[in-house]
Amino acid sequence: VQLVESGGRSVHAGDSLTLSCFGVESLNTDYSLSWFRQTPGKEREGVAALYRGNGITYYSDSVKGRFTISQNRAKGTLDLQMNSLKPEDTATYYCAAALGVGWFGPTTWDSKARYYYWGQGTQVTVS
Repeated sequence: VQLVESGGRSVHAGDSLTLSCFGVESLNTDYSLSWFRQTPGKEREGVAALYRGNGITYYSDSVKGRFTISQNRAKGTLDLQMNSLKPEDTATYYCAAALGVGWFGPTTWDSKARYYYWGQGTQVTVS
C-alpha cells in the first residue's frame, strides 16, 4: 500500500485548505485512517482519525471544530478539510493507515506506533 498526500501549500491565517491522501481506496473496512502532523524538533502528533467500518472520527483538541476528516468516495481519498487555519497549524501533514480492529478508540487513535502505512507528507504553512 502506498499512501500519497497532496494539497499542502502556503496560506494565510483564517484561510481554508483541503488535504487529500491517495491510496486508501484499496483498504478494507477494518482499517483506521489518520492524519498526523509534525514540525521540526517536535513529536509527530495525531490530528484526526477515522475508522472505515463505521465512520467514527476523532480529533485532537487543537483542531476540533476547525478540521474535518472524511472519506471522499468519488475520488477514493481520505480528505482533511482545514478551516480557520492558524500559524500554529504550520507543519508537515502525514496520512497513515493500519488495521484498527482491537485497538482503535478515543484514547488510542493517535498512537503512532500502531500505524504502519505512512505517506511522505505534505507541507502546510500558515502565515
